[in-house]
Amino acid sequence: MPVTILFAARPERWVQYEAPLTEALAEAGIDAEIITGTDSPETVDYIVYAPNSDVQDFTPFTRCKAVLNLWAGVENIVGNTTLTQPLARMVDPALTQGMVEWCAGHVLRHHLGMDLHIHGQDGIWRAGIIPPLAAERVVTVLGLGELGAAVAQALAGLGFDVRGWSRRPREVAGVACFAGADGLDAALTGAGIVVLLLPLTPATENVLNADRMALLAPGAAIVNPGRGPLIDDEALIAALDSGQLSHATLDVFRTEPLPPEHPFWAHPKVTVTPHIASETRASTASCVIAENVRRGEAGEPFLYLVARDAGY
Repeated sequence: MPVTILFAARPERWVQYEAPLTEALAEAGIDAEIITGTDSPETVDYIVYAPNSDVQDFTPFTRCKAVLNLWAGVENIVGNTTLTQPLARMVDPALTQGMVEWCAGHVLRHHLGMDLHIHGQDGIWRAGIIPPLAAERVVTVLGLGELGAAVAQALAGLGFDVRGWSRRPREVAGVACFAGADGLDAALTGAGIVVLLLPLTPATENVLNADRMALLAPGAAIVNPGRGPLIDDEALIAALDSGQLSHATLDVFRTEPLPPEHPFWAHPKVTVTPHIASETRASTASCVIAENVRRGEAGEPFLYLVARDAGY
């Protein structure tokens, strides 16, 4: 009897996933029937899920063994009280690599002062402006999970003086690691660039506020591909206006798409990117999903389960 898998996501996602997911399940030896809707939720064995899908009540899915999230972030689903099944977040090597590349690019942009020459095509020969070497620039990465640790190690590999902070103690090769409330201020003090890759929880909302921005080196830059509410928006604009911060590259926002009237769009020291730091790629994510289905059918532990009490 085939395993019944409900693909609960927007129709355009199914167009992307139909072929690679079917192929990945077959390669994993899973006899599966993939459906995109059902009047018989009690027959569903697994739900491949995007939090913006129409499925919001998990109560009828009485046979479901696991909900397999298509996104790395789970803040929009983890609080759903009807979800009693195991929940796995997406950890995909391609997603991780994409995030590393995006973060490295924007960190190097701010480190090298590339905007001066990109936007300064006005006939003025701006010689004699020499950035410090990477070893002389402190870059702090907030969040040392799968993505944060990979980004921190990549930046350390480029020669930056990298600090990393997490709520619980972590060890990352080549990175000075800090943890807990006291460690957060220490990790930020004197940092020239800050990269935010924390999950969004009540404990991390507005983690980068006015007091903590004041700890950074004068003229520091912010790079946020994590979650919009990690930063106090008003405090960020004030720090940019005062010169305490030189620039903020923001990929995530409290409201998405970012409304046209939002002050970030018009601010000369803000770069807005449309939540593109790292997309889940169907070809590789399908293999992660298939492996978890295989594990479920074999009675093995699922990969990347979410800790409900921690929120990620």
